[in-house]
Amino acid sequence: MATAEAAGRTAVVVAWDGRARGVLAVADVVKPTSREAVAALRRLGLTPVLLTGDNATVAKAVAAEVGIDEVVAGVLPAGKVDVVKRLQDEGKVVAMVGDGVNDAAALAQSDLGLAMGTGTDVAIEAADLTLVRGDLTAAVDAIRLSRRTLRTIKGNLFWAFAYNVAALPLAAAGLLNPMIAGGAMALSSVFVVSNSLRLRGFTGYAARSRP
Repeated sequence: MATAEAAGRTAVVVAWDGRARGVLAVADVVKPTSREAVAALRRLGLTPVLLTGDNATVAKAVAAEVGIDEVVAGVLPAGKVDVVKRLQDEGKVVAMVGDGVNDAAALAQSDLGLAMGTGTDVAIEAADLTLVRGDLTAAVDAIRLSRRTLRTIKGNLFWAFAYNVAALPLAAAGLLNPMIAGGAMALSSVFVVSNSLRLRGFTGYAARSRP
């Protein structure tokens, strides 16, 4: 059992007639992109935490494989919620990625719940966002795209307000030709639309991996 758990596997003892007869080693295969996804999350300024109901030995082995330093293992669904609340009480914004029934409560409690599209219906219902791909890189893409979208919105608002702040006093003083004002307004709309269309050029990890 110790050998199996040290290798990141869950050990299940098989017994009959009151005696242990064997040990089955069960393991989830870590996706090849998981380590890359964890590294990408770190580059975004996020701190990955592995929160799982599995035993500590298995959890630490998996965490070491994908590059996660902080591990909270052996927790029930209520314990996952407590961990999320603790992080929130420390002033942190928590994003939770999960796919199982045991993750549903923590997904609902977190500031941003991301459910894997390949997961259970309960997890999908509890989350704020459903990731179509059952891959952690999808969570990275979602965060990157949301940040870029927010920057675009702020940029559009800045130029819209800047235009009005500059033009309104001139118009009120009679120094702005209506034809020029109309052209400037049209140009402002074109800028906002063109700036927003730049989001169509966003490239996610799935597109990068295509030949």
